[in-house]
Amino acid sequence: MAISLTRSAADRVRTHLDQRGTGLGLRLGVTQTGCSGYSYVINYADEIADSDVVFEDKGVKVVVDPEALQLIDGTEVDFIKNGLNEAFSFRNPNISGECGCGESFNV
Repeated sequence: MAISLTRSAADRVRTHLDQRGTGLGLRLGVTQTGCSGYSYVINYADEIADSDVVFEDKGVKVVVDPEALQLIDGTEVDFIKNGLNEAFSFRNPNISGECGCGESFNV
C-alpha cells in the first residue's frame, strides 16, 4: 500500500506548510459526492490519529484514513500549473470511471 507524490506536489505541500507555520503533512481522503461516486479531499494534516496510515515521500508525510486508502491505494498526487490555473491532480490506478468534468470517480 502506498501513496506517492511527484516532485511538484511535494514542493507545493512543503511551501504551503512553511508559509502556514504549522502542520505535519498532507491529509488525503475521499468523500461520496458527484455524479460518479467519490471525490478527493485534500487538506493539511494537523494531527495523526492512531488509525491513520502514514506514508512519507520526498520529505512530506501523507496521512490517509484506512477506509479511504482502500479506494486510493497506489495513487500518485501531482501538482499542475497551466497558465493561471493550478491544482492537485491524482493518478489513481483503482478507478473504473470518471465524470465528464473530472471532479468525481468510481471504483
